[in-house]
Amino acid sequence: MSKFIEDMRKKDLKHIWHPCTQMKDFEKLPLIPIKKGKGVYLYDYEDNQYIDCISSWWVNIFGHSNEYINKKLKEQVDELEHVILTCFTHEPIVNLSKRLVDITPKGLNKVFWADNGSSAVEVALKMSYQYYANRGEKRPYFLSLENGYHGETIGALSVSDVGLYKDTFEHILLKTIQVPVPSDMSENATCKAIDALEVVLKDKAKKISGFILEPLIQCAGSMHMYSPEYLKQARELCNKYDIHLIADEIAVGFGRTGTMFACEQADITPDFMTLSKGLTGGYLALSCILTTNKVYDAYYYDYNDNKAFLHSHSYTGNPLCCSVANATLDIFESEKTIEKNQELIAYIAKKLERFKELKNIENIRQTGMVAAFDIKGYKSKDRIGLKVFDYALEQGVFLRPLGNVVYFMPPYVITCKEIDKMMDTAYDALKALHV
Repeated sequence: MSKFIEDMRKKDLKHIWHPCTQMKDFEKLPLIPIKKGKGVYLYDYEDNQYIDCISSWWVNIFGHSNEYINKKLKEQVDELEHVILTCFTHEPIVNLSKRLVDITPKGLNKVFWADNGSSAVEVALKMSYQYYANRGEKRPYFLSLENGYHGETIGALSVSDVGLYKDTFEHILLKTIQVPVPSDMSENATCKAIDALEVVLKDKAKKISGFILEPLIQCAGSMHMYSPEYLKQARELCNKYDIHLIADEIAVGFGRTGTMFACEQADITPDFMTLSKGLTGGYLALSCILTTNKVYDAYYYDYNDNKAFLHSHSYTGNPLCCSVANATLDIFESEKTIEKNQELIAYIAKKLERFKELKNIENIRQTGMVAAFDIKGYKSKDRIGLKVFDYALEQGVFLRPLGNVVYFMPPYVITCKEIDKMMDTAYDALKALHV
């Protein structure tokens, strides 16, 4: 190891508190300084390369250092780097807003901009609550799915149900109600979950502002997957009981489920849709909330009526972010990404078949460009996921299991040969470790 790398590690650990990390682990685990990225690969300072199998936390959909996105970002930085979005606007955000309205489910006609996924969820919750408050109704509760995850700010954490993130802060969270998520993709599981949802709505709908869910895949919730039919019936019940349906597509939007947006597979329009992550191709932090004219009109009053939506971020609608988001949408259009991904989806499905040979693997599953399976017999103290991580990294493959769940969520520019490397390495890790 060079002195340069050693010094970088020491400076990092002296000053930086890493996210979702027990820092004491770095007494034994190596911290890897990354020098550059290109396509599906990350490169360290010793020229080792790693396939980024999780798209750097699910954001980098068109690969690292994408030439077209780079070009558009460089062009924008010479024009306008930032401007306040209260009394000003700019071309990148106008174009981007219209494009999103055009490609999201019909009826989502207004776009509100924020900085990141958790912030988008906060905005959607506040908008939903104030919508009813502006009508003279007090609805202090939000409904969400068991095992769901929506971010780690206070509001977003309140509607989440992953204890690892939530339990510590239980006493300072908002009032929420959780209902069962379908246990699998079967019709029976869907019906049972819908029945449970209606029981709660019959009893408490007048106190609930909105029902937030992650369509089709609960990503941080161990990559749990369920049927589009649940979305369809949940939409009908939200209409019946007059509460908002909030679709959190932050992780699953922009092609992850096989369609541009997961809600398309149920042919529904939510009252709110939150987007982030893949929105900028993994380049910059940006998020937005799309909603309907009906919601927007509930805030459209004279200034003195005190019914405006008073929420803001300093970097709302940043032109650099909007430019790379427009570039990302350009690539979807010019390269017909959703159609091309069907070949990759089929190839990943074929590679998954091999894992059925392993006796220590169960619950093999896939939705679109996301695939996962569980390691049997896992106990938290065993840290099986860490063992898989270590093995794969030595082979030039960056996997980051969720506990005992190994998953694949690669950039869309991955090739079949690179999928072979990614999935064969995971297979070999499980065989070699005898878990």
